[in-house]
Amino acid sequence: MKSFGLARIGRDVEVRTTAQGEPVASLSLAFSYGRKGEDGRRPTQWVDAALWGKRAEALAPYLLKGGLIAVTLEDVHIETYHGKNGEGVKLVGRVMDIELAGGKQDGGERPTAVQRPAPRPASSGFDDMSDDIPF
Repeated sequence: MKSFGLARIGRDVEVRTTAQGEPVASLSLAFSYGRKGEDGRRPTQWVDAALWGKRAEALAPYLLKGGLIAVTLEDVHIETYHGKNGEGVKLVGRVMDIELAGGKQDGGERPTAVQRPAPRPASSGFDDMSDDIPF
């Protein structure tokens, strides 16, 4: 089963390498859903996700806490774990597709790609017309 949605990143991404040498990035994703409660907030569902391969290494500098991403997850399922407070369950999935959708909520600095000037559009023959449109 695949799931798609917008999520906030809960902590900076951690990249590890498997014994076979394949990079894997661990993401903690917060998906908001439903109606706002009395406190003005929507409920949140946390998902632990993994991004594999070269994309994990390439995107890691941009996947920072608070960042907004559009993500498609595959193989979303419930896992049981044993923590210091006893046994618990969590949702986990594998990232199939990911797009950066926005900056951090607190307006913090994010790495930026090299900016290149946009190509000039070809002349349409209407370049001398006014931009003021009456409707």
